Amino acid sequence: MIHADLSDRQDGWREQLWTRQLTEDTFEVACLPFFTYGICYRDVVTIDSNHLVNKVVLKSGHRTLRVALVVEHADRDHAHELLHGKAVGTGLPHEWLRGTYLAIDLPPGSDEAPFVETLESLAQAGTLHWEIDS
Repeated sequence: MIHADLSDRQDGWREQLWTRQLTEDTFEVACLPFFTYGICYRDVVTIDSNHLVNKVVLKSGHRTLRVALVVEHADRDHAHELLHGKAVGTGLPHEWLRGTYLAIDLPPGSDEAPFVETLESLAQAGTLHWEIDS
């Protein structure tokens, strides 16, 4: 496990990243980052002496679809169930964090279209925020 420094967003904030070690300071990301921009599943990164990511050395071509449900929204539970069903239905790897954050792996050549219409309508209703990172 290594960490990504997110202190530019909140002082002292870091995200743990599960990895597979390739060399002493080179790792392949083995999880779906929820908050770290510019790093996706199977990207290869190097770390510094504090086990913090210092650069991406090889992009995998994977993208991450991220969703953050608005906790106070009345339709949050319905949106969670709808998105969970879509994620399971596509067969794409996905992870939930605290039932509020969703990360979906979009491997090279995959299509986010099955999600976009639903995400756009829920975002317009104020139920969630979403983005795709590569």
